Amino acid sequence: MQMKFKALSIATTAALMLMAGQAQAASGDTLAQIKKKGELQCGVSDGLPGFSNPNAKGVWEGIDVDLCHALAAGIFGDANKVKFIPLNAKERFTALQSGEVDVLSRNTTWTLSRDATMGLTFTTTLYYDGQGFLVNKALGVKSAKELDGASICIQAGTTTELNVADYFKANGMKFTPVVFDTSDQTVKGFESGRCDVLTSDQSQLYALKIKLAKPDAAQVLPEVISKEPLGPAVRQGDEQWSTLVKWTLFAMVSAEELGVTSKNVDEMKASKNPDVRRLLGLEEPSGKVLGIQPDWGYQIVKQVGNYGEVFERTVGKGSALGIDRGVNALWNQGGFMYAPPIR
Repeated sequence: MQMKFKALSIATTAALMLMAGQAQAASGDTLAQIKKKGELQCGVSDGLPGFSNPNAKGVWEGIDVDLCHALAAGIFGDANKVKFIPLNAKERFTALQSGEVDVLSRNTTWTLSRDATMGLTFTTTLYYDGQGFLVNKALGVKSAKELDGASICIQAGTTTELNVADYFKANGMKFTPVVFDTSDQTVKGFESGRCDVLTSDQSQLYALKIKLAKPDAAQVLPEVISKEPLGPAVRQGDEQWSTLVKWTLFAMVSAEELGVTSKNVDEMKASKNPDVRRLLGLEEPSGKVLGIQPDWGYQIVKQVGNYGEVFERTVGKGSALGIDRGVNALWNQGGFMYAPPIR
């Protein structure tokens, strides 16, 4: 008798992958598996300048990339023990759920539904962002309130789709969505005239703007229509790994607050400030409580830098994007960046 098998639906397959990833995380052995592999598998974007993008030599660079380098520095004492896996917006969560990557560091917005229903844990915010609009200067548009009836290029599988719909509805305006799978496709659609406007997180708009043949012909409008806290995500169920990812960023922020940089970190070992000494692993608690290098903080700052150094060279004034620190400044300098004490 011939047996007939029904193919698994995409939803069923995704659910099975999610269960497998959760089972792996629930065993609490993500860090042990990373050490066994000898490298961290880091999910990044498929090419977004400033956040995660290969340079002319094929070396990955960006603020998301540097978080993964910092993790590797703390785990192995070697910031280069990372394998970067480029993912588009649609496939990023499945890659994390299935265990293809250990951490997703891919300009991803922390939302309730993602945190509560997808088997993910967002550890903390790496970059505070908000959605905006990029337009051709020739249109003469100065405000998003003037976009009634516009066609808008949007990347599929992102929070931007819902945000723009909410914004236009709230302001009594209409628009025509032109949806693409990748950020590069949205740029090409915008340049070719498929749409009047390109919408995304403002940081991404600055990154995409420099990819245009004529960057100076476009401008980012002043309106910010949403909150987009971007940060790393891990699978639910492994508190040790989630804690380590979280405190890696906290170490970078603490280092900036304490004035510890990649250039002076060796000199700072002589500091009598107990906060500095704990950061550098010279006093307890050291990295041993996280299951990694005792001098984890020293390795992170020495090999990667503090948060301010990383921000400036990847997306800040020292980069092609030239973004102001704004709300990403330290809490004592008018921003949101704040780290709990290392003690």
